[in-house]
Amino acid sequence: MTFGEQNSLSQSFRLLDEAFHAGINFFDSAEMYPVPQRAETQGRSEEFLARWIRGRKIPRDRVVLATKVSGPSGQMTWIRGGPNSLDAKNITMAIDNSLMRMQTDYIDLYQIHWPDRYVPMFGETDYDPSRQFCSVSIEEQLDALSRAVDAGKVRYVGVSNETPYGIMKFLQVSEREAWYPKIVSVQNSYSLLCRTFDSGLAECCHHEGINLLAYSPLAMGILSGKYFAPDGGPADARLNLFKGRYIEGESRYNLSNSMIKAATMEYLGIAKKHGLHPVSLAIAFVLRHPLVASTVFGATRTWQLQEILNGCKVNLTPEIVEDINKIHARFPNPCP
Repeated sequence: MTFGEQNSLSQSFRLLDEAFHAGINFFDSAEMYPVPQRAETQGRSEEFLARWIRGRKIPRDRVVLATKVSGPSGQMTWIRGGPNSLDAKNITMAIDNSLMRMQTDYIDLYQIHWPDRYVPMFGETDYDPSRQFCSVSIEEQLDALSRAVDAGKVRYVGVSNETPYGIMKFLQVSEREAWYPKIVSVQNSYSLLCRTFDSGLAECCHHEGINLLAYSPLAMGILSGKYFAPDGGPADARLNLFKGRYIEGESRYNLSNSMIKAATMEYLGIAKKHGLHPVSLAIAFVLRHPLVASTVFGATRTWQLQEILNGCKVNLTPEIVEDINKIHARFPNPCP
């Protein structure tokens, strides 16, 4: 989601080369990327990914491509006029546009980026019934996705930023109408600073055979510790570079939130105590979850990618996990 904004085409190619050569083959994008979103750059992340695959002559079956359709948004008027809703027309149009930008015949995993209905998300925690608005039925959404699967445009479908209610409704509808595809994954935030997945959603996913694609495993880079350095972190770090321009990120990853800072400093202490890099601790924690199929991260520099790859090799001991859980009990989910 940084390709086309923070990362130039050549920088994106270099990161993709190094990731692919290290064994990474799952690449996740979205029609609205890069962020912070704006009309001039919309779709570039998908385009850069496509140009890399074509330019490097990578066989299509060597990579797993995922992308997403944007839910209702009054801000992004350049995407299908809003988009106003996730009706069949919008979903179909979004799929066709992504296929064109990604220069491919099919998308391996197509996801609904956020629900068509009102749900608390991106830093919100409390459900407010008065905010519910008229929304497109899940039946219509699954029908459009089913037609895309039947046409060979999409192989599997998933959801993102979803709730236990949403997961179960999607499953209920697909069970009732056998020709509708079953969702296979949910892409939600999961990290040392956000373990809300474990409160209800994990039980749904465990019993229904749905895996978590854990995004923001470093909590927008906060868990690296860079933002709480004496100098406030590098000027080109995302929360510094786009300060005031990235509302969704800043509302959840609020650097002035004392709970976020306190929890982060405790986790940095655990990493130091056990001789681990803070990034290794954060990545290893997410990967140890039995329901995590993959962790979705956004490195913008080669050294950041290497830190994450190093974290993939770390196995946390019971003692480390116990230390983590003690901190979580004191500072539960400061970045929901």
